[in-house]
Amino acid sequence: MFIARQPIFNAELEVYGYELLFRLNNQSTQFGGVSSQGATAGVITGLYESGIENIVEDKLAFINFDELFIHSNALELIKPDRMVVEMLEKIRIDEGLIERLKAIKEKGYQIALDDFEEAYQSYPLSPYADIIKYDLMTTPLGTITTDVALALAQGKTLLAEKVETQDEFKQASLMGFTLFQGCFFSKPIIAGHSVSKSPTKLQYFRLIAELKKEDPSYETLADQIGQDVTLTYRVMRMASVRSNHDLVSSIRYALTYMGLNEIERWLTILMLQDLGKDKPDELMKISLIRSRFAQIVAKRAMMSYDFQHAAGMMGLFSVLDGILDQSMAEALAGISLPPSIPEALLNGSGPLYPIYELIQAYEKGDWTTTLNRSQELKIENYNLYHDYRESIAWANEIIASISLEP
Repeated sequence: MFIARQPIFNAELEVYGYELLFRLNNQSTQFGGVSSQGATAGVITGLYESGIENIVEDKLAFINFDELFIHSNALELIKPDRMVVEMLEKIRIDEGLIERLKAIKEKGYQIALDDFEEAYQSYPLSPYADIIKYDLMTTPLGTITTDVALALAQGKTLLAEKVETQDEFKQASLMGFTLFQGCFFSKPIIAGHSVSKSPTKLQYFRLIAELKKEDPSYETLADQIGQDVTLTYRVMRMASVRSNHDLVSSIRYALTYMGLNEIERWLTILMLQDLGKDKPDELMKISLIRSRFAQIVAKRAMMSYDFQHAAGMMGLFSVLDGILDQSMAEALAGISLPPSIPEALLNGSGPLYPIYELIQAYEKGDWTTTLNRSQELKIENYNLYHDYRESIAWANEIIASISLEP
């Protein structure tokens, strides 16, 4: 079974929930060779048994239902404060479906109409929906102004899907949309170099450059880190966490204990957090999930330790353009990196690119590409859901450990 998630944001770019994308096995790109009813049943059962918080944390799960599975008692396995019931756009409507929607609404479940293209006023399910999802690719904002006004007047929550740019996000917000889904939040706002971020970027680049020398100096690293009290605190705290809170008496000891590759990874994580302070928290989380996921996939593909480390760094740097509001070429300029990382991120080539493709495909629910890349890498694809869940858990642990709060 594959399950991936796509974030849904509120107007403040805080994560409101995650839409779950899923597939049961290798025979179908959508529902795993079984009915959509069986696929959804498998997802609900899997989430219940493994713990829904392991995939959506403390947010809402948006899960697709068809006219068959909506009648299953398995729906109630997930509590109404953890799940939004999404009705598929081509659902067959009858009296039984309407009665079922009334019943689950009485139990506290929110109903969302997915990829809504119908006339709002006359559509039979409109009165029972809490959330209306408009796909901006198929229903551009300019074509739905009247229906949007009607829905808002009736107290509906509007969710804009496939939001690709900041301009679309702003336009939808002005129209009254309060939930947003799409890649707009991770794309750079190209406006030249970000002056306010440059000093922080250069500080970290100096540290990474030292780490890439043939014979890095722990003394030089410790001296550079020691010039920044906040960075000193964070490095000491990280080392303490890594050593199970044994006494960490100096920066040099902390660096020696962690080792060069681990230092580089942690400094990069801290750099991304510092540079991304005015960006959605989810962007940092995605970089961490990708980092862990890429490293695990590289290990499963029997790559060398150096390539496993490079794969993890590639995942971390894969959102640097969005964090810095620069092109990826500008964002990576001046960083001493193994050639395989810019090859993958800039040129779409090299030994790490199949891993990058696999991760992006998995995030999008593009299961055909996911399977093709996993086969190329000679890894068993049935491990990917477990690896993805582990990556989410690891990312959450890292975010907690780099908090500035003592």
